[in-house]
Amino acid sequence: MDKDKLREIIFGYRTKSGKTFDIILLSAILISVICVMLDSDKNIHQEYGNSLLTIEWIFTIFFTIEYALRIYCSSNRKRYIFSFMGIIDLLSIIPTYLVGFYAPIGSLIDIRIMRLIRVFRIFQLSPYLKSGHTMQIALRSSRPKIIVFILSISLIVVILGTLMYIIEGQQNGFDNIPKAIYWAVVTLTTVGYGDVVPITTLGKTVAVLIMMLGYAIIAVPTGIVSAEFSKNRKEKNQEKNQHHIIEKEEIIISKEEEILEKLNSLEKKIDQLK
Repeated sequence: MDKDKLREIIFGYRTKSGKTFDIILLSAILISVICVMLDSDKNIHQEYGNSLLTIEWIFTIFFTIEYALRIYCSSNRKRYIFSFMGIIDLLSIIPTYLVGFYAPIGSLIDIRIMRLIRVFRIFQLSPYLKSGHTMQIALRSSRPKIIVFILSISLIVVILGTLMYIIEGQQNGFDNIPKAIYWAVVTLTTVGYGDVVPITTLGKTVAVLIMMLGYAIIAVPTGIVSAEFSKNRKEKNQEKNQHHIIEKEEIIISKEEEILEKLNSLEKKIDQLK
């Protein structure tokens, strides 16, 4: 088959053949991921382990051939290999080949689910991608504030964890400062596993303060990102308004030119009548 035709089938999605190939590919990805999930169950593995392994190898060989064909027909091979989807395509087939060296790594085959990102372009769901891009811009704009926030929280949990280690001590489960810091993180994030709890009255008082502080802190990153969303929306609206104003100005200018042309033509007719 011609390389251009093959590229159109594998990378294209507007043609019937390209869309059919992508739908088959996505179906294969879903089935292989489901098989990996089923194989993680002990009872299913004992009864159907060999069959699921055979199915997995069939899918892996299929995806390996597909990956090789993508490299072969790609217009820019290096760009595809080191692109996000190119790396995901490679990582989706490697685990099966490494199962012989370390069996649990086979579960990483679930990374194939990332390949379903192509569903957005196949079914023309580009508005969802635009929304994701908007969120990405807002998060990127919020990065300095979020970094400062995370650093501040890190300092707080170190201080609070050390304080709880001093108050409670090893006899109450706070064996060392790292473990106390872990407890502070769990408590501050309002998760509260309950594996380590303060016993003393002072320790419980500090724990209550940490919990209340945790609820207050949760709102901070949300507010930062929301503010960036609002800022980006205002900027977009301003750009639209400016574009609308420019269009109106162009219309007015064009009408002025028409009026001038008509006036000139009238003047010529008047001159001719004279």
